[in-house]
Amino acid sequence: MIMVENTELNAGVEVSGDYHDFEALYEALHNIVGEEGEFPPYEGARLHVLAVCYDLRHAMMGDRSFKRVENGLDREKMRYVSMIASEENIYLTIQVLWPELLFVTMALNDFIKEHAGKNARHTSISLEHTKNIWSEDIALVRMFQSQIAKAIAAVVSPSSYTRMMNMLNKNDYWTMNYTTQYLTVLNSKFINMDADERVRNLTIVAKRLTEAGKEYKEVKEEVREAAKNYQCSPRDIRLKVHFPEEIDW
Repeated sequence: MIMVENTELNAGVEVSGDYHDFEALYEALHNIVGEEGEFPPYEGARLHVLAVCYDLRHAMMGDRSFKRVENGLDREKMRYVSMIASEENIYLTIQVLWPELLFVTMALNDFIKEHAGKNARHTSISLEHTKNIWSEDIALVRMFQSQIAKAIAAVVSPSSYTRMMNMLNKNDYWTMNYTTQYLTVLNSKFINMDADERVRNLTIVAKRLTEAGKEYKEVKEEVREAAKNYQCSPRDIRLKVHFPEEIDW
C-alpha cells in the first residue's frame, strides 16, 4: 500500500511502498494524464505529474532510497505456520516538496475528470459510467490523493485542514492553462524556510496556488513576455530562482 508521510523538517512528504505499489501507481498516473497533446490545456500540469512518475520509476530502478517496514510477522506467527521469513518488508521511498505535491493533487482532480469524460464520451455522468466506476487507474489515483490528505491532516490544525481541503477541491478544471512557472517560485521560497515556517506557511501556499493573486499574475505576465520575445511556447520558459544544492527534508 502506498503511504505518504510528512518529512522530518516539513519540506515535503515521503512517498513509500513496495515495488509493486510503485509500479501500479506509476502506471495509473501515466494512464490518467494521457499521452502528450491529448489534453492540450493541461500540458503544463501533466509535466508535473510526470515528474512524480519520474521519481517513482527511478526508485524502482534502485536510484532512490528505501526503508524497512514491519510486515506483521513475528516468531510466534512463523512458528504457527511452520515457516521462516523476514519480519520486515523493503519499501521504496521518494520525496516530493509540499507546494509541488499540492499542485499535483489538484491537477489529478482535473485529469480524472478528463480521463473519465474521454472514456464515457463526455456524458454528464462520466464518473459513474460503467467504464469508470470500476476503473483501477482512478481508484489508485484517488487512494494516492487520500494518503496525501491524511499527511496534510497530520501536519496542520483541524481548522487549517478544512480550509486547505476546501481550497484544493473548490474549482473544476483549475489547472487548465496554469502558469506552472509560479509553482517553481513557490517551491524555491518553501525550500528556503526553516521547519517551523514551513508548517505555518502550508495553508498559505495552498491559498496562493489557488487564488491566482497578484504574484501569480506578475509571473504569468513575465512568462508571457519572455515567450513573446523568444518566440516560443510559454511552457518552454524557465525562471531563474534559487534552489539549494541539497534540500533539508
